[in-house]
Amino acid sequence: MHHALTLADFGVIYSPDFLTHDTGSFHPENAGRLKAIVAALETVAWADHLDWREPTPVNQRDVDTLIAQLHNPRYVTALREIAHSGGGHIDGDTVVSEASYAVARLAVSAWLDGVDYVLETGHSAFVLARPPGHHAVRDRGMGFCLFSNAAIAAHYALEQSAVNRVAILDWDVHHGNGTQALVEENAAIAYCSLHQLPAYPGTGQSSETGFHQNVLNLPMPPGSASGDYQVKFDQKVIPFLKSFAPDLLVISAGYDANAADPLANVNLSPKDFGLFTRQCLNVTDKILFGLEGGYDYNALSESVLATISARLGF
Repeated sequence: MHHALTLADFGVIYSPDFLTHDTGSFHPENAGRLKAIVAALETVAWADHLDWREPTPVNQRDVDTLIAQLHNPRYVTALREIAHSGGGHIDGDTVVSEASYAVARLAVSAWLDGVDYVLETGHSAFVLARPPGHHAVRDRGMGFCLFSNAAIAAHYALEQSAVNRVAILDWDVHHGNGTQALVEENAAIAYCSLHQLPAYPGTGQSSETGFHQNVLNLPMPPGSASGDYQVKFDQKVIPFLKSFAPDLLVISAGYDANAADPLANVNLSPKDFGLFTRQCLNVTDKILFGLEGGYDYNALSESVLATISARLGF
């Protein structure tokens, strides 16, 4: 049984600096996403359970070394130079503004803080950061993502004495091709993704199982709904994660599988993410959530609330 938690027992790692990654007013991955979530969290009935934390400044921890372990230093340098020259595009979808390099490093620091928070307190945390990360591969950002936040956090967690194995569950509607590519060779990290297929980026076939049978991809056809996901959770996701027995579960929490989302064709509702969260507590209660996609402000913020309230036992 999971006991009721005491007050201020769920970490929220957030900085207004995350709003300064400027993708332009018509880009779906924009600052309004975080503003909507923060506004919802500040007014929810259980707001006094939230422990708001500013991320550790980048110069106070070894963020760059951790980034360089997973990303090609030439890419990191190129990203910095694009930002310093006033911004530009990595690809048609992926915008770099003047602040984006600094903000992307701060996002990594926030994810690392999330790992520390969960391990030190035994409570969960939600990293409300942007840019998201799960499409970023070793040599470049793509799909709105600049650095592979979840993969970096998982490798960092393995450096901590209490952690021998980390699992990543990615319930974003798009396959986390970058996360998979950056963890699948490490037998101490498991990666599980449910994602619409066909859809961007076209990866994540069920035949992709990692170098150590440590990857489980569950492609979902367009039109999939709550019941379809529930079967996968019951029969595949939870058994896979439990058999791996992770010391920490990192959830790439994207909310674009909501029916209201403009960028995909899966028909979940916000309350489904509360159900998923409750099931994940059967794996471990050491869970770190970090924001990935989700582009309808209402569905996004309601889904974050459903996730956190389920973790709190409400």
